[in-house]
Amino acid sequence: MSFSVAEVIVDVPTYHVDRPFDYAVPTEWANVIEAGSRVKVPFGPRNVLGFVVGLKNDTDVPANKIKPISHILDMEPVLTAEMLSLAKWLKNETICYEIDALQVMLPSALRAKYEKIVNLQDDNAILPEEAQAIFGKRRQVNFKEFEKLGLLPLLKELIENRLVKIDNVVKQQGNVKEVRMVKVTDDIQNLDVALREATRAVKQRTLIDWMRGHLGEVLKPQQIYEETGVSSAVLQSVVEKGAARFIQEEVYRDPFTKDVTRTHSLTLTEEQAIALHAITKSMEAPTATTFLLQGVTGSGKTEVYLQAIQKVLEEGKEAIMLVPEISLTPQMTERFRSRFGEMVAVMHSGLSVGEKYDEWRKIQQGKVSVVVGARSAVFAPFTNLGLIILDEEHESTYKQEDSPRYHARDVAIWRSAYYKCPVILGSATPALESFARAKKEVYTLLTLKQRAMNQALPTVFVADMREELQKGNRSMFSEQLVEGIRMRLERKEQMVLFLNRRGYSSFVLCRDCGTVVQCPNCDISLTYHRTTEKLKCHYCGYEEQVPQICPQCQSEHIRYFGTGTQKVEEEIYKLFPEARVLRMDVDTTKHKGAHEEILQAFGEGQADILLGTQMIAKGLDFPNITLVGVLSADTSLHIPDYRAAERTFQLLTQVSGRAGRHEKPGEVIIQTYTPEHYAIELAKTQDYDPFYEREMFLRRRSGYPPYYFVALVQVSHEDVLMAAEYAGRAGDWLRGNLSNQVAIIGPTTASISRLQNRYRYQCLIKYKIEPNLIPVLQRLLAMYRAEWIKQGILMTVDLDPSTI
Repeated sequence: MSFSVAEVIVDVPTYHVDRPFDYAVPTEWANVIEAGSRVKVPFGPRNVLGFVVGLKNDTDVPANKIKPISHILDMEPVLTAEMLSLAKWLKNETICYEIDALQVMLPSALRAKYEKIVNLQDDNAILPEEAQAIFGKRRQVNFKEFEKLGLLPLLKELIENRLVKIDNVVKQQGNVKEVRMVKVTDDIQNLDVALREATRAVKQRTLIDWMRGHLGEVLKPQQIYEETGVSSAVLQSVVEKGAARFIQEEVYRDPFTKDVTRTHSLTLTEEQAIALHAITKSMEAPTATTFLLQGVTGSGKTEVYLQAIQKVLEEGKEAIMLVPEISLTPQMTERFRSRFGEMVAVMHSGLSVGEKYDEWRKIQQGKVSVVVGARSAVFAPFTNLGLIILDEEHESTYKQEDSPRYHARDVAIWRSAYYKCPVILGSATPALESFARAKKEVYTLLTLKQRAMNQALPTVFVADMREELQKGNRSMFSEQLVEGIRMRLERKEQMVLFLNRRGYSSFVLCRDCGTVVQCPNCDISLTYHRTTEKLKCHYCGYEEQVPQICPQCQSEHIRYFGTGTQKVEEEIYKLFPEARVLRMDVDTTKHKGAHEEILQAFGEGQADILLGTQMIAKGLDFPNITLVGVLSADTSLHIPDYRAAERTFQLLTQVSGRAGRHEKPGEVIIQTYTPEHYAIELAKTQDYDPFYEREMFLRRRSGYPPYYFVALVQVSHEDVLMAAEYAGRAGDWLRGNLSNQVAIIGPTTASISRLQNRYRYQCLIKYKIEPNLIPVLQRLLAMYRAEWIKQGILMTVDLDPSTI
């Protein structure tokens, strides 16, 4: 059906243009353009990118005012009707611009500069005359050649008949990857002619004779060299004689660095079988059920996921598997590839722009049925979803911190309602909000209380570091942990040491005047990095050389305090020179594939100790780990955040679960200065229910989620008085426009009061039911965008902040 008007969301993220604009569809493109395609449209004095979100035949815009679309960028839509609906929902739920919601669903390669190339799919295809005239003897031509001649309807027809394919060649940020191949002629006479010309060249004749058995085939040059024993010079000569030709063939970049061995389904325990049965019943119905799969560490949640996905694939549907950390992706991807082979695509931030683009296209073109990835993989462009899984659903990394501020769990539940398919939220330590919803039967609770192979949970000891100090032990290791490490080294067993920060030391302090070296742009102390002998800010990237004297009082008594991963590594080597240590933190995993290399080396037994930050706390499964040491359980316990106890409990339970997952029994030693804290006491027994009851009691008393919802309005400016003044205005305006059932706390300074030279103030909104909240916040944002922004104010609204 042809349309004359397109509704376009333009790529100009400002308040005034956050709506569709009508553009005329040129007559020759009436049957070509589709909703979900990207176009270029005139907007003011320039051409901008836009997304077609609707098509119609009438408009209120006067005929002399409506402008035509300038260019079509996609012959096939990059966004489905579902994605366009999802963008509208995201715009409202997260209060963002619609263009931001549309852009977040696409790989960055599609936001870059690129050229569109039309590739011929079959050399022998009979093309219409006009197309033949464009291609001539070429296999690929620029999209613009069709556009210039007004032949886009013809191109659309060629695509539908699978005669040509369009590829985006991305400029600057990576290209479609091509390799040189050899296409043997399909005409025997060409070989006879070449043979006559090569009368005295024995190797050329050998190669031509070999080619008789491979007429019309496309082969790798390497394969030809190996099978015939000829050199590249001989192949070149035979090509020049017309027996074959070199062609460029596109290949997908392979983000997988190693081959995997195929595995098969394992026999399920009774608990696993009950959980799987409930999930498959929901698939068969089909209904959009949200399952909370709570299973102790090592209970076999992954096997339930794998067998549920197997059922989805048998029905011809697709599945998305989300993991919270990039470091988990290699191990998880390996398990999925060994079960489902080439059906798996992977999406996470560790891939290059080109790899992300290729993986996205594999999904879009229906070449894979399973996606394993981090948060953004929830937008995988599947069109027949049968299941979405969030592993470690409690993790804060599922929440995006910049616009659109979505939570992957909410997007997954929205997509599940659209496709009437189940969602599985899996965790040993679910978020309190999720468990509360399961208790209210909003989610369906499934539990795995036993480890899959009936192993006992690890024995957990708490080392009181206050007692260690009284004994005169000033080291970062308790006597118990030192003894535990020594024993494992003797037995040739492996261990994991967990520290909740990176770098060498927390901060640099002068012992004479008490000055801590601060970042000049942020209210935060600089972290000392031993390898580069520099102090770095982990928020804005500022760095400086380590001072030899105190910048305030010129004292030479300036030294490092606190404990970082580098310092722990150094200390281990002092105590155990024979130990082989692998350190895994942000600094050692900067280069591509580093996570995989470290985990592979550890899995192959090349190290005794894996020392790391949060990225090693979960998902790791190695049979030889029998000891886990938590060096400082208090780090996450004393941060000013109402979720501090919950996060500490989750972290300690997760990291404890790395030990004794196979035949050998496991032991965990938690070092702390507050052993009596309930989060630490209950993590010791991995007892979730009592922790949930205790924490819910405290949340009810102090009025925090899940008893209340919270939203955060944050205001920043380079002048502290301006930031405070406008935060006050925002607070007053909210009090005047929201009902008196809503509590507005603040304005107060943010937990990090200055970041990148901007002072930050915030107002916290607490509410149970407030139907006017989103409209009121939209009006506040409109006021800010119309007036306050001119004063240099920046304001953000987060309806579900992960930290406050």
